[in-house]
Amino acid sequence: MGVVVAKRRGFFAELQYQSQQAEKRRRQQEAAAQRAHVAAQRQSERAWRAYERAQATAARASAAEQKAAEKEAARLHSDARLAEVAELNADLAAQYADLDGLLVSTLGVDDHVDLAALKVTKVEHPAFEPGALAVETPEVPLPQRWDPPVWREPVPPAGLGAAFGGKKRHEKVVAEARAAFDAADAHWAHADREAREIYQRGLVYRDGAEKSRLRKLAEAEAAYRSECEAREAQAAARNAELDKLINGLAFDVESAIDEYVGIVLANSVYPEAFAVEHDHTFTLQGRELALTATVPAPGTMPTVKEHRYVKARDEITTVALSAREQKERYANAVWQVALRTLHEVFEADRAGKIHSIALTVGVDTLAAATGLPVMVPLAVVAADREAFTKLDLSNVVPKATLEHLGATLSRSPADLTPADASRDVRAARSV
Repeated sequence: MGVVVAKRRGFFAELQYQSQQAEKRRRQQEAAAQRAHVAAQRQSERAWRAYERAQATAARASAAEQKAAEKEAARLHSDARLAEVAELNADLAAQYADLDGLLVSTLGVDDHVDLAALKVTKVEHPAFEPGALAVETPEVPLPQRWDPPVWREPVPPAGLGAAFGGKKRHEKVVAEARAAFDAADAHWAHADREAREIYQRGLVYRDGAEKSRLRKLAEAEAAYRSECEAREAQAAARNAELDKLINGLAFDVESAIDEYVGIVLANSVYPEAFAVEHDHTFTLQGRELALTATVPAPGTMPTVKEHRYVKARDEITTVALSAREQKERYANAVWQVALRTLHEVFEADRAGKIHSIALTVGVDTLAAATGLPVMVPLAVVAADREAFTKLDLSNVVPKATLEHLGATLSRSPADLTPADASRDVRAARSV
């Protein structure tokens, strides 16, 4: 069974993958292991705060109280370190629970994908936000107006004042008053003219600014409508592609069945510590799906059994998993991936389009002899729908089930010992 040529996820498969990754993060936050982690973290923080308070108390204590305060601070410090260890071990337990439950975690999930449910029934548009463009340009304030100066003739002298040179003095006063009035009148006229000119310029500027605002507002509205239309068109195109895919599935179009498998596998959420990639090709003749599941290399697996606090040295140490435990956990993860992949595809294919699956589970690595990329097959199995769907996967030992199906398996996956891919696993199918 050859290695399937790698290919990228299809559009809908990528959408489902991203959606499931987000859902995985949400479920992880709600998981019991995560709750234990959060509780341990909080306990650690409380213990550290108590320790810091005790240190402060010890620093302020009298000589008689100093020894007791220091003893209490040391106790709280130990509690804080133990809480830190509990947090690390809760994290570790959650990782191992995920790895040991790769198969079980999918059995309670319906892997069928309702493609019609992926259609966009309503396009959500953001509100139009014109910002400052929605604010009308302020009106130009009317020009300041004040009354023009009024000429008032100086009162002429009377009586003796008029007889002894008063008339001449009066003419001088009138002349001075006239000069002052003329100056004031000229100033008023200038100021009034300048105020009117400023007002007129303000009107012109305001008119231009308002026209510019309205033009930019119209452009922003047009751009918003264009964006909305683009979103509507994108949704319509997506729905049309989904209709095409749904019809293709109904009429046994090879590429449609292959794309559906991609969507199903994109829905398969693996732990971050053991990410799995899938490549596949469906052939209508024989109705067989050639499928490759690429698993992480053994070196990416966690190797710590537990964390411990050594009080004498005030340090946190680790206890390593034995080499045997590491190899067994990795091999079990590989066997689980094989069964999980077969189960997810067969369960999702309610219409029975796929009659058999030729599966290779392997690791991408570099060949020691050439230094070139190569896939090392760790499990190679061919499974018929009828035989596989009779299995009760909730009660099986994964390796035994694969052997029952006639699979060829690596003797030591953790050492990247290749499975015998030359053997005809189809001939060894369990009936």
